[in-house]
Amino acid sequence: MNAQAVLSPALPPVLPSPWIALQGVIRRDLRLALRRKSEWLGAVFFLVVVAALFPLAIGPEPATLHLIGPGVLWVAALLASMLSLGRLFDADHQDGSLEQLALSAAPLSWVVVAKLLAHWLVSGLPLVLLSPLLGVQFGLGSEALAMLALTLLIGTPVLSLLGAIGAALTLGVRGGGVLQSLLLLPLYVPVLVFGTGAVDAQMRGLGAEAHVSVLLALLLGCAAFSPWACAAALRLALE
Repeated sequence: MNAQAVLSPALPPVLPSPWIALQGVIRRDLRLALRRKSEWLGAVFFLVVVAALFPLAIGPEPATLHLIGPGVLWVAALLASMLSLGRLFDADHQDGSLEQLALSAAPLSWVVVAKLLAHWLVSGLPLVLLSPLLGVQFGLGSEALAMLALTLLIGTPVLSLLGAIGAALTLGVRGGGVLQSLLLLPLYVPVLVFGTGAVDAQMRGLGAEAHVSVLLALLLGCAAFSPWACAAALRLALE
């Protein structure tokens, strides 16, 4: 036996950095989303259809459209975000990828963060970018459109973070989509109220700083709590 090998201690295996694992999961999920365009395009199509049908159903009265515009767009964005939650963990659970991710060197909460970032980029960000264009048909001014985009930019990550908890809790449950909706809709109400309230306050010239501050507080709270709650729920689902 080589004397140098005997004298030198064995080096521990080098584990990949959690940051590298996080970037890898994000790239993987983005590539899969590009292959499954129907999953995230369905949410975008839903938002466009709902926003286009409301003016046709209510009528071309500018005052009415101006009044209901923020609420309609926010409700449509909320429901559109729920459409894409069903495949957040389900596809990986069915093909066994979720078990491999849970056994990887990266903490499961980091894996959840990476999947949520990828999910928001393909399903939440398009809703934010489309909202000013759809708000034009409701007669919203430039300041109201900017506030609408800002509140959706803050609010849609909150919807994804809360929705991930519901998706993790109902993973593998028969009829999980209905149960997921029952769990999430009450949690979504504060986001909807303060999101639409900010746009309405901006249109009335009252200032929307308080509403935006509450949305930011909700975002920080959900960002701190949701990944760990999802990781715990996923471990229970995998047992």
